[in-house]
Amino acid sequence: MTKRHEAKYKIDRRMGQNIWGRPKSPINKREYGPGQHGQRRKGKLSDYGVQLRAKQKLKGYYANMSERHFRGIYEEARRLKGDTGAHMIGLLERRLDSVVYRAKFVPTVFAARQFISHGHVKVNGRRVTIASYRLKVDDVVEVKDKSKQLASVLEATALAERDVPDYIDVDHTKMTAKLARVPSLGDVPYPVMMEPHLVVEYYSR
Repeated sequence: MTKRHEAKYKIDRRMGQNIWGRPKSPINKREYGPGQHGQRRKGKLSDYGVQLRAKQKLKGYYANMSERHFRGIYEEARRLKGDTGAHMIGLLERRLDSVVYRAKFVPTVFAARQFISHGHVKVNGRRVTIASYRLKVDDVVEVKDKSKQLASVLEATALAERDVPDYIDVDHTKMTAKLARVPSLGDVPYPVMMEPHLVVEYYSR
């Protein structure tokens, strides 16, 4: 098991929040951090610590992507006119793995990355195996015919714990999803508060 995949079992406790809103999250039972020192009383975080925690939480939410990739998204957002934090959210939500997860084709964003890399997804009729593939508005994502009856897919579409956001048009009978528009921060159904402005402050120190 890689470090990145193993992290999904600890990241909620490390953050002290159920960042994916999962019913089986360990934070629901143990509100302290992982490890032998997890129950020690924590002091107040510094401004840097608050910014770092915001960055770790947002990066962790998107399948705990690499620091290099996450910083690259910040740099790209910084070059765009307007609110850098808002642009970051828009770029993150346009990732193929984000849309596959939001469309409820898979149960977790980690599963979305694996689902794509295994060749189960097409974009505008062409197979795409890169989870970070950047979608454009009106691009259509489709689960391949042979993959539509996978148990994990059928289970994910039936999940009641989360809804498909309104910036994605989904047809679960055809297993297709279209990115209708680029969302703003308020449109994204994060189970916990995300603070991209603190991420911007962290990187712009």
